[in-house]
Amino acid sequence: MSSRDVVLGRIRTALADVPSGEAPEDVPVPRAYLRSHLEPGQDPVALFAERVADYRASVTRTDPARLDAAIAAALTRRGARRLALPGGFPVELLPSGSWEWHPEPLDVPALDALDGALTLAAAGIAVTGTIVLDAGPGQGRRALTLVPDYHLCIVRAEQITEDVPDALARLDPTRPLTFISGPSATSDIELDRVEGVHGPRTLDVIVVDSTHSEPQP
Repeated sequence: MSSRDVVLGRIRTALADVPSGEAPEDVPVPRAYLRSHLEPGQDPVALFAERVADYRASVTRTDPARLDAAIAAALTRRGARRLALPGGFPVELLPSGSWEWHPEPLDVPALDALDGALTLAAAGIAVTGTIVLDAGPGQGRRALTLVPDYHLCIVRAEQITEDVPDALARLDPTRPLTFISGPSATSDIELDRVEGVHGPRTLDVIVVDSTHSEPQP
């Protein structure tokens, strides 16, 4: 008897008293876990910015009227001139200047030749400092933000949830979800950190908040 047979046999034994017509959704599952780890009165937008910065990403907070200037400043600071642009990105948000915007579709060699990618986001998670993309309008497919070495992401303050459960409740599980916590990085057995292994080594995040009066890096 193989190990597989042993495991399946134990599962069948454990399920022997389950009615044949019972489905998983027929059995209520208690959800008593803590939904949010925010302290009382803590600002989720400020915490999100703090946690994203902890991952060695750059965070700028601005208001809608200054968003184009914040995008221009980030691109200028990084020396990024040729950017991939996902379908559905609002062109009215793009700053004027000498930048080259390369719309999808783009193959891998074309993406690799660009300086970076500019996208929107589907959600942000304050406690973990995580950005979530779901390939929706203005976000593009995964390759768009994995192949270029630089990713500039715009997150609206109202998209930022307190913790993971709240974010998952907003997201469509049937969509291709990508969770981004800082620039791509890994560590070997000696804990030497290497950035840019499985994606961009540089991540800039712009948080757009209508209550924020002026941009702050």
